[in-house]
Amino acid sequence: MSTIAASRRASSSTAKRPAMAESAGGPKAAGAAAAQAKKRVALGNITNIAAQGGRAAGKVAPPPASAKLNSVTSAAPLKKPSLASARSVSSIRGPALKSASIKPAPPLSRHDSTMQKHNVPPPKVPTVLQAPSRIPALVPCNTFMSPGRSGDSVSVDETMSTCDSMKSPDFEYIDNEDSSMLASLQRRANEHLRISDDRDVEENKWKKNASAPMEIDRICDVDNDLEDPQLCATLASDIYMHLREAETKKRPSTDFMETIQKDVNPSMRAILIDWLVEVAEEYRLVPDTLYLTVNYIDRYLSGNEINRQRLQLLGVACMLIAAKYEEICAPQVEEFCYITDNTYFRDEVLEMEASVLNYLKFEMTAPTAKCFLRRFARAAQACDEDPALHLEFLANYIAELSLLEYSLLSYPPSLIAASAIFLAKFVLQPAKYPWNSTLACYTQYKPSELCDCVKALHRLFSVGPGSNLPAIREKYSQHKYKFVAKKQCPASIPTEFFRDVAC
Repeated sequence: MSTIAASRRASSSTAKRPAMAESAGGPKAAGAAAAQAKKRVALGNITNIAAQGGRAAGKVAPPPASAKLNSVTSAAPLKKPSLASARSVSSIRGPALKSASIKPAPPLSRHDSTMQKHNVPPPKVPTVLQAPSRIPALVPCNTFMSPGRSGDSVSVDETMSTCDSMKSPDFEYIDNEDSSMLASLQRRANEHLRISDDRDVEENKWKKNASAPMEIDRICDVDNDLEDPQLCATLASDIYMHLREAETKKRPSTDFMETIQKDVNPSMRAILIDWLVEVAEEYRLVPDTLYLTVNYIDRYLSGNEINRQRLQLLGVACMLIAAKYEEICAPQVEEFCYITDNTYFRDEVLEMEASVLNYLKFEMTAPTAKCFLRRFARAAQACDEDPALHLEFLANYIAELSLLEYSLLSYPPSLIAASAIFLAKFVLQPAKYPWNSTLACYTQYKPSELCDCVKALHRLFSVGPGSNLPAIREKYSQHKYKFVAKKQCPASIPTEFFRDVAC
């Protein structure tokens, strides 16, 4: 065994002899020593930001002067790393080697270049260990962390762990006798480096910049369809703001039956409107025509006394005006005379038409519940999983039932439309809160403001308009309206549904 070790030692010394001889003298040796003195340590200049004070950590003190190496001849033979080990050390160091400004080694002679292919000599090691200006902080291998884990400390990826740094050629001169110096370096590194072991704290720091989960009750954009010109997405908000202002100017009186009319009562009015619903279905008129007709009738009755014999004439004259305003092909005057069983002549219908136009001052544009219902239904369907057609048809059914009730004239059309959406959502899903932030945004009504109107519509929906007013119920009992008139409504609406906390 001793002979084998001696032979290996001898071969190792012969392999190292050219490098030692070259370092013994000559101008090239002096240049190599100067380059080695100026060379930066790969792990040097490590700074760290303290957790609390935010100050840079101080420099690590140099090792004691007593920690010196013996002469190369008296110490154990210095192990020279191979080219593969040098590459592995370079890959372990990562960004630290890239940041270090290493000057190129002095050119080798022709004789040494052949030996360089098989064994690359390391940088020249002086006889005595010279303490650099800043000693790299050694990080324990169990604290190897990925960059970005800690926002308050420098990433440890730019350094090396203790177990990896000990494999580096720069540290292979440390023997068992100098373990005290290694312990001192580790102790000083642990004092100045803040390495958090609390994973929960680090994970919370990751989540600061993470996207927050999407809220369920969010405000959905219903004006995002810019390709449909009929939706007027860019002008819709301004249009409905104008309609909210105009509905207060084009509303009928809420007490004309008590103050103006003497021969007409609310029941006659309801019968007339029920009959006009049948006429609109017969001629397939759009819903806006029916709502405008009722608006013209009530506005005219708010300032003109009329007897019950001419009430139907007022109805067909107002529907003729509304049809001319809304329809593409409005029914002729003779058709309106025909549906009244020729009770009125053509001239009487035209005369009543002129009277209504003059009294209303030709202000035919009036916001109705249907105008707002169209937009509110779109807002209700934007962020809801309710069946779209069922919700729309049920809200239309409730809104048309409100046309029959004279007492509901005290509520503006926008409030009736919002209440119809509220009640329709409650009928479809009684256990779910019917209002949300999207509806509150686009209707501009809170649940507490809808309470009285919703309860009035709920009574009307539950009891029904009566057997003498069957037109609206029969209309929405058809298959094309999804039989919404046959749906059962809960007996009462929970009080908590009218609280504003959810909006």
